[in-house]
Amino acid sequence: MDSVGRRTLTNATRLLDLLLLIGSFGVAALPLVAAQGPVSFAQFLSMRIKVQNFVVFFLLLWVWHTIFLMLGLYNSKRMWARRAEAMDVVKATSLSALALGLSSVLIGFRMVNAVFVAVFWVCSTFLIASTRIAIRTYLRHLRKRGHNLRNMLIVGTNRRAIDFARTIQSKPELGYRILGFADDEWAGAEDLQKTGWSVVCTLEDLRKFLRRSVVDEVVIAVPLRSFHDDASEIASMCEQQGIMLHVLSDLFNLKTTRPPLAEGFDGSPLITHSGGLEKGWPTFIKRGLDFTLSLMLLIALAPLLLLTAILIKLTSPGPVFFVQKRIGFNKRVFAIYKFRTMVQDAEKKLQDIEHLNEVSGPVFKIKNDPRLTPIGKFLRKTSIDEVPQFFNVLKGDMSLVGPRPLQLRDYELFTEEGEDWQRCRFSVRPGITCLWQVNGRSSLPFHKWMELDLQYVRGWSLWLDLQILAKTIPAVLRGSGAA
Repeated sequence: MDSVGRRTLTNATRLLDLLLLIGSFGVAALPLVAAQGPVSFAQFLSMRIKVQNFVVFFLLLWVWHTIFLMLGLYNSKRMWARRAEAMDVVKATSLSALALGLSSVLIGFRMVNAVFVAVFWVCSTFLIASTRIAIRTYLRHLRKRGHNLRNMLIVGTNRRAIDFARTIQSKPELGYRILGFADDEWAGAEDLQKTGWSVVCTLEDLRKFLRRSVVDEVVIAVPLRSFHDDASEIASMCEQQGIMLHVLSDLFNLKTTRPPLAEGFDGSPLITHSGGLEKGWPTFIKRGLDFTLSLMLLIALAPLLLLTAILIKLTSPGPVFFVQKRIGFNKRVFAIYKFRTMVQDAEKKLQDIEHLNEVSGPVFKIKNDPRLTPIGKFLRKTSIDEVPQFFNVLKGDMSLVGPRPLQLRDYELFTEEGEDWQRCRFSVRPGITCLWQVNGRSSLPFHKWMELDLQYVRGWSLWLDLQILAKTIPAVLRGSGAA
């Protein structure tokens, strides 16, 4: 799971824990409610709850959350045994029950007695422990079956690098696929050959390898003292291309201390540098908005989808939808869906008209493309041809807002070293609309398009997404810059 996923899951787990604690409190209160007999709806509405009770309850929630934080229940537990996590849950719920009992004594909660606290403890312990074990088991099952894998490249072929790779390989539930190692030839490289792993590139060819391969994370395991310049250059490459970078942080081989702010991999603590969007609740909300709005728009635009499909079929031979391979998150290839606006075999005819290209850079666009169907130009000008991409958003291949996904042909033309900074755009999911779309669309030169994408990645916020969405509507209605 990537850094965004981990933080999103952590925040969701925090919220779930609080909901389960509230639910356990409600279960513990059921016997008292039942003892009072049935209550009519009118009586329920006339009940008065003191403001101080609300204050005390929310204070309890804060105390419970603090207890769970102090016991490390929201730290990475991927390398922990199930029993160890379950024991931490028991400690946390026990202290939470103790806090509930003390609040009853100090503040005078008459409803909270010894039985109430016992029921709360049993219920919260069972619910939270079983939920966490179920989530952990499900995630490990997915990763073992090859879902949600992260491609990792290890720089260095020394003993520390090999031991780290063995640790990762022995834990398939972590969800990592080791692509190989990057290093130059040296006397100790024979140890790597015995393991069955291979060197996929030299340090000199590393930049080219990162450009052409799907690499999610890079781990630097070379001695930093003797490879400082190389490590600095590798860090710069990863920053330019938006690739997550780890550095094995046990630099001094200390036995009893660990560096702070490091993410552990079974005794191999790492210092992590991540590019891309700001992690946490904002990215969780972004994905929620993507899914919800896309689903609502597809339902609302269903008549338009049907009408467009009929018109395409009536006006030109061929399929309704145009499916094309595009470059997505971290250079992964996915299939994008659009309404077909060109004649069949339009891509094969591109060579005949490439000399008519009206934009700079490795993209092809002309206003009066001879391959367009009778209604193709209208569909493009109104952006109706883009509507099927909401299905891509539902699948998670795209977002509503993000850099536009490049064609394979266009990406292949990213050849110059000076263009590496443009690859940072692949560190986020591509979108249906972006800063480029609302600032001139096809009328902007390629380098300005890339600058706007980089500006979006570096300055991303939910507010920026909402602004872009709001500006997209008038831009579409005007049809400005569409081609």
